[in-house]
Amino acid sequence: MNRSEYLQLLGEKTAIERMIAETPQEDVLDLASLYARLKSVVGALSQAKPDEREPARVRLTFKGRPVIGSHGIFAEFGMKAVNGFAESVTAMAASLIAPLAAMGPIPNRDQHQLLITNTALGSFGFELEEHRIGQLTLGDGSAVAQALDRTQSLLRGTQGSDDELADSAVEADRRALDKVRAFLEVLADNEAVCTVQFGESIVEFTDVGQVRTGIERLSQENLREEPEELRGELQGVLPKARVFEFKLAESSQVIRGKISPSVSDPHELNRELHRPTIIKVMVTRVGSGRPRYLLIETLEAVPTH
Repeated sequence: MNRSEYLQLLGEKTAIERMIAETPQEDVLDLASLYARLKSVVGALSQAKPDEREPARVRLTFKGRPVIGSHGIFAEFGMKAVNGFAESVTAMAASLIAPLAAMGPIPNRDQHQLLITNTALGSFGFELEEHRIGQLTLGDGSAVAQALDRTQSLLRGTQGSDDELADSAVEADRRALDKVRAFLEVLADNEAVCTVQFGESIVEFTDVGQVRTGIERLSQENLREEPEELRGELQGVLPKARVFEFKLAESSQVIRGKISPSVSDPHELNRELHRPTIIKVMVTRVGSGRPRYLLIETLEAVPTH
C-alpha cells in the first residue's frame, strides 16, 4: 500500500467515526452498516505498511508544427521527442550515482526507466511515470525523481540568467547536459515547443526561438566545465546536503560548492578540516556568470615543511 492509499483510509476511518457519532441510536440498520465498514477499514489499516511512496510522474506536452491541436501528434516526432526526454532523465539519474563515461552504455539503465501511462491533453503529449522495480520506499526520493527535478531545473535555467543556468548545471554530468540539449534539438528541428510539469512545478517553452536559445546556452562554448586543482583549507562540510566550503590559499577567499557522487563518503572530508590540502574540482562557468564548484575527488594533504 502506498502512502496516498494509506492516508485515504485514515481519512475514511475519521469520516465513518464522525458519521457513527452523528447517527441516532434508533437507526439500527444504518449503524450496523457503518460499524461493518469501520471494521473493514480498521482491518485494512492494521495490515498496511505505509512505507511505499508514489512513483515519480511528469507531464510532457507539445505544441507546434507536428501537433494537430489536441487530437494527435505526428508519430515520428512524438517517438523522438519522448525518447529524447527519457534519455535525458536516464543519463541524469545515472550520473547521480557515479560520473558517466564520455561514451558507451549508460550504467543501470534498467533502473531509471520511464513508462508512458497516458496521453496528456491541453495541447498534446504524454504522462510519464517512474518504472517500479520492487517497492518504492519513502525517503529522499529515487534517482529518477531527482533526475526529473534536475532536468526540469536545467530546462528552466536555459530561460534564466547565466548564474541561474550555472546553478542548475553544476551537478549535471556533461553527458547528461548533452542529452538535454539533444532533446531541445529535436524540438527545434521540428518547429515544436514543450511544457514540462513535475509535481506543482511547470517550465514552458512558448516559441521555437526560446528553444533555439536554450540549445545555444547549453553548448560547450557557453556552458564550460573544466577540472581544476585548488590549494587551501577545507572550512566545512555538510555531508547530507553534500556541500563544502574551501578557503583558497592564494587569496583567502572562501568558495562554496557541491560534492560529486564520486566522493562516496562526504563524512570523511570533515577529518581534513583546516589543514593545507589540494582538492580537485569541476568548475562550471556560463557566459560571464560566476564560477560554480563541484568537488570531484578526495583531498590530498599538502606537505608542511
